[in-house]
Amino acid sequence: MMYYAATFFVFLFVSPLFAEEIGSVSTAFKLVGPSDKIVIEAFDDPKVNGVTCHLSRAKKGGVSGAVGFATDTSDASIACRQIGPITIKEELKDGDPVFNKRTSILFKTMQVIRFFDKKRNVLIYLVYSDKLVDGSPKNSISTVPIFNNWAK
Repeated sequence: MMYYAATFFVFLFVSPLFAEEIGSVSTAFKLVGPSDKIVIEAFDDPKVNGVTCHLSRAKKGGVSGAVGFATDTSDASIACRQIGPITIKEELKDGDPVFNKRTSILFKTMQVIRFFDKKRNVLIYLVYSDKLVDGSPKNSISTVPIFNNWAK
């Protein structure tokens, strides 16, 4: 039980992995409060220079969404690309967190984690959503092959 409480407070107050909102589009009109929308965010891999990911995800509107009480759906899509020479800052471990975002006030988080396919020299980014008790099977991946011949 103490583990769950500690995890909750870490996600509530500490979010070292930030994203920049690129834009959004409304999907459902709400008479009071903001409309439901799809948000597009960008973030750089904190351990791999030269890789940027773009994430689209659903965001609930209305009064509960405006004050942070709504639970966003687990729908998300990710696209990661090499945007410059790739430099790995430190040893990569499979399942390393790259980005996370609380999608409800308490127990739901959308996460992006990284895997490295050594045989094919490819980074794999997985987005999924989890809850304190259970998660969602909805997920999406994006791959970034590591090329050593980046044009200068």
